[in-house]
This record gives sequence, structure tokens and C-alpha cells, in this order.
Amino acid sequence: MALADESGIDALSMRRLADALDVVPMALYKHVANKDQLLDGMIDTVISEIDPAIAGAGWRTAIRSRILSARQVLKRHPWASRVLETRSNASPVVLDYMNSMIGIFIEGGFSIDLTHHVMHAMGSRLLGFSQELFDDSASMDPEMRDAVVRQMEGRFPHIAAVVKTVYHDAGSVVGAGCDDQFEFEFALDLLLDGLESLRAKGWSSRRG
Repeated sequence: MALADESGIDALSMRRLADALDVVPMALYKHVANKDQLLDGMIDTVISEIDPAIAGAGWRTAIRSRILSARQVLKRHPWASRVLETRSNASPVVLDYMNSMIGIFIEGGFSIDLTHHVMHAMGSRLLGFSQELFDDSASMDPEMRDAVVRQMEGRFPHIAAVVKTVYHDAGSVVGAGCDDQFEFEFALDLLLDGLESLRAKGWSSRRG
């Protein structure tokens, strides 16, 4: 994990790990069958770093705080979200985490039916990350970005208007470029508010 944190997941190899541990590469295979199994173990460790649910808290507080804890963990290990997306089978550690999150919703008064739909709506956000529709171009050279926006204005005027506002509105809450943490919490709170409304109404997908 330290190697991946330092150099990225693409730079991590069994040979490089062996060199860091000062052992021959074959020695690693006494502990893991291959790199995939190594990655599974790394993800389990990442998940174990997420704070436990706050005892006695309401469902919204418990879910929100745990998701934000997961996000802080992923910030410490920026490679982890990418690896999570590649795992075809969830390990018992990941399943325990998801099971506990589902339990918070159910104990908070959500029906099984609504909880099922909640899991679809929340998706990877439950693990502290989300897939964005547009890449943040904050790192792009300002002159190049302006040229791209000008090209977009004719065919995609609404996208261009949003991009210009984000990068040129000095009074914007998030400032120049998107504040990832702000955007994550903004969307999370929208979801949680909407879910509380559905829970309070006793919503069911089977109505009608």
C-alpha cells in the first residue's frame, strides 16, 4: 500500500514489492497466488480503515459520517477507487461493510424495498467515491481551456456556459475549478434529503 500510495497502482508489481521487502519475487507467492490476490488484500485493508458507524446516531448522521470517513480513506490511498472498480467479486470484508450500511438504513426505518433502491442510487458513493460525468480540467493550461470553451460555445452552448461560470466566476462558492469535496458532499446531501423524504412517506416501488 505504501508503494501504491507513493507511485500509483500501475507502478506496483510483484518484482518491485519483492525489492522493497528485500526478498526474491518467488517468496511473495507463499503468501498470495498472484497480483490480483494482493490487490484484494490491499482493498480489505483500505475498507478496514473506514471509521465504524457512530453508535446511537440517527441513520442520516451514521451514513453520512461513515461515507465521509470512507472518502478520507480514499484520499489517503488515491489508487483504491480504481482498484475497487475492477474487483469482480466482493471479499467478506467488503461485504461486511456493505451489510452494515444496509443495516443502518433498515434500522433507521427504511423498508427492504426502499433500501434496495437506495443501494442502486448511492452506488460507489457508499464507498466514498463517485464517477463524474465530466473530467475536471483544472490542471489544463488556462489559455488552452479558454480556446476549448470557445470552440464548444457554438455547438454546446449550455456546457460552455457552465464551464465558464465554474472557472471565471470569482464569487463562486467553489472558486476557480470544482472543489471535489464540496461537490461530493453536495450530491450526498441531496441524496440523503431525498431518501429521508421517501422514508417518511412510506414509499414503495410496488405502489400502483
